[in-house]
Amino acid sequence: MYEDLADDALIHCCRDGVAAAWSALVRRYQRLIFTIPRRAGLDESSAADVFQVCFQRLFEHLDRLEDPTRVRAWLVTTAKRETLRLLEQARRMPQAEATGPGDEGAEDPLALVPDPVMLQDEQLAELQTHDRLRRAVDRLDPRARQFIELVFLQDEPLSYSEISARLGIPEGSIGPTRVRCLAKLRKLMGES
Repeated sequence: MYEDLADDALIHCCRDGVAAAWSALVRRYQRLIFTIPRRAGLDESSAADVFQVCFQRLFEHLDRLEDPTRVRAWLVTTAKRETLRLLEQARRMPQAEATGPGDEGAEDPLALVPDPVMLQDEQLAELQTHDRLRRAVDRLDPRARQFIELVFLQDEPLSYSEISARLGIPEGSIGPTRVRCLAKLRKLMGES
């Protein structure tokens, strides 16, 4: 439900404390924000730090965002600045000088961080795939949909024993059930 909301409506729901809206917002921009530091040459761990800082700051500034329709731009700017901070920090370390991006003569240090605009086609393709997947999950029979949601769509992964208890099936049948449900889902995805 929240995935279909525009950014400003999603921000308003987040301001009202709706956890599902916050999860939808994070899912919407997670790949974009993670990609900015990776394209700038930071390792996966540093990129995860940038990601965490961006969404932590967004959470802290939710009530102060002047234009919620520009949350994407706000996140990109924050990601670029945090990436730049980490790059500068790495450049100051003696062992990082040889591998750092270094253009010390640049007038605008933010120019060192790649602009994610080129990712729009990639984002559109991902959003379309996500939409097709969500529609396919919605078309599954209720039992298969419940299984897929419990196994794959939880913020925190459930253990097999938890899934078994919720669905009332033996733990040993979760693997075969997963194979059947994924086959149904693939078929529905192919039809859309």
